[in-house]
Amino acid sequence: MRILGIDPGLATVGFGLIEYIEGEAGEVHFGHISTPSTQPMPERLRCIYREVKKLVSRFAPDIVVVEEIFFSKNRKTAIQVAQARGVAILAMADRGVALFEYTPMQIKQAVVGYGNASKRQVQQMVKALLKLKVVPTPNHAADALAAAICHAQSLGPIRSLEASQSAGRSAPQSTQTDFRTSKAGEKRT
Repeated sequence: MRILGIDPGLATVGFGLIEYIEGEAGEVHFGHISTPSTQPMPERLRCIYREVKKLVSRFAPDIVVVEEIFFSKNRKTAIQVAQARGVAILAMADRGVALFEYTPMQIKQAVVGYGNASKRQVQQMVKALLKLKVVPTPNHAADALAAAICHAQSLGPIRSLEASQSAGRSAPQSTQTDFRTSKAGEKRT
């Protein structure tokens, strides 16, 4: 089962895909989509929509998991993140992919075992659970992988690093991709 996690944002949308087979994470892909603050809002939202559609086409996930918005005191930021989250969800709906949502606290609880875990704790556990050589960056990509892990954990626990190594399994392959847009809206890799 291919699970694509999305950590929504206006400036940066994190994404992380895990292949989840019989209690183990296989292939891992992660990265982010970024939009420059100098672009008008409609262009930034269009970029997020277009790039999320490309991700769904490229990775063909069975399930997409989106982190719910954590409302802070800054209403303007919350509204902008909600708009970006909405276009990302629309892009996935256009592709007919099953969608699940979890709160940041649920994701942290599933990955770290503590709902108020720090970003660093989440990143370290993502690295350990997925047997990665390095901590996924940026932190939005790690959060997206954590969302995917959260859903995978709801299907059955991901086996620990030690259990996989004692069974003779090696670390999964991983790739990182970054999508950025120029002022003119052209994709750069």
